[in-house]
Amino acid sequence: RGIDMFDCVLPTRIARNGTVMTSHGRLVVKNAKYARDFTPLDDQCNCYTCRNYTRAYIRHLCKTDETFGMRLCSYHNLYYLIHLMKRVQQAIMDDNLLDLRAEVFEQYGYNKPNPKNF
Repeated sequence: RGIDMFDCVLPTRIARNGTVMTSHGRLVVKNAKYARDFTPLDDQCNCYTCRNYTRAYIRHLCKTDETFGMRLCSYHNLYYLIHLMKRVQQAIMDDNLLDLRAEVFEQYGYNKPNPKNF
C-alpha cells in the first residue's frame, strides 16, 4: 500500500479562464455557444456545481468576471480530478490502467494526430 500525491494548480488556473474538465473533454464555458445551454457542465458529474447550475448561468458569471463563476468552475475541476484519481486507483487494482488511459485520451482528443507533430 502506498500513497500518491501531486501538487498542481491546473484545476484552479484554467477555471479562472472559464475552462472545465469533463468526461467529454475540455469545455470552455465562456464560449458563446453556451449562452443558452441550460445543461450542467458535465452530465456524468455529481458535483455541487453540476447538480445546481447550468452552463448558461456559469458562462454569465464568468463573462461578467463574477468570482462565484470561477469558484464554481474550480470546485467542479477539483471534484473531477479527485474522481479521476479514484478511477486511476481502481484501474491499478483491477490491472486495467492502460484501458482507462485510452478512454481518457480519447475523451480529450489525444489519440488524434496533431499536424504540429509532422
